[in-house]
Amino acid sequence: MDFSKIKIVSVDDNENNLMLVEAICMELGASVESFSDPLDGLMYSLQNEVDIIILDYMMPNLNGIEFIKEFRNSKKIVPIVMVTAAGSDDTIHKEAFEAGVNDFLSKPINSILFKARITTLLQSYQSQQLLLDRAKHLESEVQKATQNLIKREHETLKVLGKTAEYKDPETASHVARVAHYSKLLAKAYGLDEKEQDIIFYASPFHDLGKVGIEDKILLKPGKLDEDEFEIMKTHASIGYEILKTAQSEFLQAGATIAITHHEKYNGKGYPNALAGEDIDLYGRIVAIVDVFDALTSERPYKKAWSFEDALELLQKESGEHFDPKIVDLFVENIDEVKKIYYEFSHANEA
Repeated sequence: MDFSKIKIVSVDDNENNLMLVEAICMELGASVESFSDPLDGLMYSLQNEVDIIILDYMMPNLNGIEFIKEFRNSKKIVPIVMVTAAGSDDTIHKEAFEAGVNDFLSKPINSILFKARITTLLQSYQSQQLLLDRAKHLESEVQKATQNLIKREHETLKVLGKTAEYKDPETASHVARVAHYSKLLAKAYGLDEKEQDIIFYASPFHDLGKVGIEDKILLKPGKLDEDEFEIMKTHASIGYEILKTAQSEFLQAGATIAITHHEKYNGKGYPNALAGEDIDLYGRIVAIVDVFDALTSERPYKKAWSFEDALELLQKESGEHFDPKIVDLFVENIDEVKKIYYEFSHANEA
């Protein structure tokens, strides 16, 4: 994207951090207004058009969460990225999400992650602006403009659906396969084309909440201990909190999937211990395809299972972990599943 017209605001009481953000923005070709005083940064951001705010958490006079609350009183959709110290309390992340933050970066700032995150957020922001401006188009241009916006929205959804990959070792091909498996099962279940498209674009958001999980837990090479696993489980709620207020029906479905895809049919899942058809259908579908793809995919810490072994587990867990009707549909369509698996076996094909 063209960064030459992007207006970035950086707020941090540490001059070295401000200089680092400025240097990265210069590499992108973007200009940045830097403020060491958060009150000055807030006033500037409220009085001027800005496209994204990079904000420290620990600052005198006005901390990052207080800044966000004040800013969100008048500006709802401008993306905000909060920079926190490595190992920050999970409570801070929760409060920041509730206040209206869009994403987090850990200190010291990684240039590659910084560029990827703000590019994704800016693409989403620009799409939202275009959607808000649709009503201003002349009637004769509405149909054409709408088609372009739908295409861009789909592109943006695909980009956002890969957000967690920047912190999680899962691959782009996993996200693609989950989307296609989900659409296949939605069709087999009898859902119409609109709902098939919704789950196709929404299912990649199932693990979006992992952006709120600390790297030391998310990227731990060994088994998580009990406390770490409890923290990891919060990714379902975090993903929901990120998406729940979205206007887009795709993102609304993504919120539902995020908070339900770890529920179990027998009521022993999380975060709400829902059971049976109290679990949203989208969540029941994604629960199966996510587990199946994880089993049949090679990871640094395990070999890929065979299709036969993975299917055996699904059938063993039918009525326990998984909806038995959807398991049956999955087994009945295993040839189509295999086609999807091999077609999207590489990230560059996703």
